[in-house]
Amino acid sequence: MPCPSQDPSGAHQIRGPSRAPSSLILGPTRSFPGIDSQPSLSLRQWEEQGELLLPLIFLLLVLGSLLLYLAVSLMDPGYVNVQPQPQEEAKEEQTAMVPQTIPLRRCRYCLVLQPLRARHCRECRRCVRRYDHHCPWMENCVGERNHPLFVAYLALQLVVLLWGLYLAWSGLRFFQPWGLWLRSSGLLFATFLLLSLFSLVAGLLLASHLYLVASNTTTWEFISSHRIAYLRQRPGNPFDRGLIRNLAHFFCGWPSGSWETLWAEEEEEEEGSSQAV
Repeated sequence: MPCPSQDPSGAHQIRGPSRAPSSLILGPTRSFPGIDSQPSLSLRQWEEQGELLLPLIFLLLVLGSLLLYLAVSLMDPGYVNVQPQPQEEAKEEQTAMVPQTIPLRRCRYCLVLQPLRARHCRECRRCVRRYDHHCPWMENCVGERNHPLFVAYLALQLVVLLWGLYLAWSGLRFFQPWGLWLRSSGLLFATFLLLSLFSLVAGLLLASHLYLVASNTTTWEFISSHRIAYLRQRPGNPFDRGLIRNLAHFFCGWPSGSWETLWAEEEEEEEGSSQAV
């Protein structure tokens, strides 16, 4: 029972049991790394030490890959319009002035006159200029307009996957009993295996497309060269102009011009070389 005590005024006051100071109960305060009473100062210290730079770069890479994915999947891959626009009509007039060594055929599905290297996509139900393939992951065709962005997306996605693969590998600890390791690192190891598979697929796709770009050919032309008229008649690739010019034409659109014009120039060069011999 609490004992009464008398204050200076003479009144009785009931006091409870004495309490120890909170510092004695909790013990001495300790500061943990990364935890600060002022978060702004902690973030500023991390920024000065460069600890925020790598996560920020990783987030920017992920955001960039997402934006490239949306751009490739939503943009026009290079559809052949049923009613040509004025610019396309001017290109067709220029193409008509070039002596045609191979007749252009009309698509049996959408009934448009297919330019050279165009193909009809049954999933999109349209003819696509410089058709490469229909990507089920993008739900869109990869053609003349979005093929460079598709290659950039593969390169950026491979960097993100390899970075995640490195982070997953650095978190694994193998010098533990099997049961303890499975409970502590099993999910991380499964993530590592999944990222390894995705990295392998992305790396093979990027390598194959860089090879096709370097030789100025497409996936469809590479696989079905025996079925394409303008490739079946030639022993090699008529559009290959060397590594530098192929890369400049693919990424920068230089030298400009229709594929029919480039075909005619290739024919003239071959005829000139044969006459010189």
